[in-house]
Amino acid sequence: MSATITPVEAAQPAPSPVSWKRRLVRPAAAVIAGALLYLSFPPRPLWWVVLPGFALLGWVLHRQRLRAGFGLGLLAGLGFMLPLLHWTGEEVGPVPWLALAAAEAVFIAVGCLGIAAVSRLACWPVWAAAVWTLDEAVRARVPFGGFPWGKIAFGQADSVFLPLAAVGGTPLLSFAVVLCGFGLCEAVRQFRAHRRTGTLPRAAVAAAATVLVPVAGAFAALPLVDDSAEDGTATVAAIQGNVPRLGLDFNSQRRAVLDNHVRRTEQLAREVKEGKVPQPDFVLWPENSSDLDPYRNPDARIVIDDAVKAIGVPTVIGAVIEPDTGKLRNTLIQWDPKKGPVDTYDKRHIQPFGEYMPMRSVARVFSSDVDRVRRDFGPGRKVGVFDLAGTEVGLVTCYEAAFDDAVRDTVMHGGQMIAVPSNNATFGRSEMTYQQLAMSRVRAVEHSRSVVVPVTSGVSAVIRPDGTIVQKTKLFTPDALVDEVPLRSSLTPATRMGTLPEGVLVLVAVAGLGLVTVRSVRGRRGR
Repeated sequence: MSATITPVEAAQPAPSPVSWKRRLVRPAAAVIAGALLYLSFPPRPLWWVVLPGFALLGWVLHRQRLRAGFGLGLLAGLGFMLPLLHWTGEEVGPVPWLALAAAEAVFIAVGCLGIAAVSRLACWPVWAAAVWTLDEAVRARVPFGGFPWGKIAFGQADSVFLPLAAVGGTPLLSFAVVLCGFGLCEAVRQFRAHRRTGTLPRAAVAAAATVLVPVAGAFAALPLVDDSAEDGTATVAAIQGNVPRLGLDFNSQRRAVLDNHVRRTEQLAREVKEGKVPQPDFVLWPENSSDLDPYRNPDARIVIDDAVKAIGVPTVIGAVIEPDTGKLRNTLIQWDPKKGPVDTYDKRHIQPFGEYMPMRSVARVFSSDVDRVRRDFGPGRKVGVFDLAGTEVGLVTCYEAAFDDAVRDTVMHGGQMIAVPSNNATFGRSEMTYQQLAMSRVRAVEHSRSVVVPVTSGVSAVIRPDGTIVQKTKLFTPDALVDEVPLRSSLTPATRMGTLPEGVLVLVAVAGLGLVTVRSVRGRRGR
């Protein structure tokens, strides 16, 4: 049966090429907006491009239908997360990387749906920035304990907005940056309307405020950024022993990794005796610096003990502990030169699909590398603070630096400085190590603490409480950093308030979404 064309259909003009081009403008702008968010993250010093990124995203989403908001948000999320998380496929191939980036992009798409909804309200940049903060809060908690990577605050280590981290933590810092970006969008929109009408509406003043208030707030918070030594100083050494080769197989030479850190510690001891570097008060080794359990392997225990005795000060050892039953533990061991191991901290936020394998049978469909994780790690329960030669050192192991509570807990339990022992060897020379280092810089300002980051393969660093890096290593180079760091005990407003600023912003977002819902229901009833 052949199709027939009615006279009405025949009379309708064919879609012009121009109309199709116009339809592609917003999708293309959404991808560009996401790419700008990515470009604002390290190792690029382009923190400021996040502002035009959110301004463009605001234009893309403004007054769009919910379905369009979701679709455009998905494109922006992919433009952001695909390049940002490229390092996750460094050694396991593209499928896990694409799956994770797509999942994170879906979270962003849901958030953008909410932003499109509240963009019809007065002062919409405030509501929209709060919705973005709500979206980040959810991403940081679910599923599998959350994945905070890509939180806007973590791209702002060099930003003028950074002091706000000391006021309300990473949620307030993210909110302020997003608000300023959306405010720029609304300010441009109001300026264009002013040129057409010749009048300056109140909305234009409100739009200007959404840009100026976050900037003014950041400058007002500058006195909270202080690197003075309230409790004196401590001389800290961070050991980077390096790994025998890159990639997932570096742990197959576990003894070589341990020997590298022993060798570099003993070299440091000789340099101290020769007067080339000052005697450290304590030494920090990275996460996984001994993947041989020193409690079960006498040879590992002997070489560690010899290295610690050589340097003669308490040393923190990153080890994999293998109990007879139950799960493995990613442990930091406080090793005394006279007493041996005296205290431990077990990593609390362990990495899904890295340190343990949820839904193993499903994950195997995406990558056979899941079977490399033969025995899952289990999370610790105790907050990690070691007394190292009289200095209270808060312990945050690698991946934990992305979680607000893991860092804050150590300071609330008396940490005068923070150590972030890490192992990034699996991710090669990718941007991952620089993204993670930026987190530690933000944490330094958030809690007004020195942060020392010893990494197996780099980049290791010493960070002042004002977020500045005073020493750092090169990638895949054996090295030792020795520096006198200021110790502090005062608490920033962010540390004192904890999740309160985030909770308030979440309530603002929920109120905005609720207001939109009520208006929509009333509108339908009035028809």
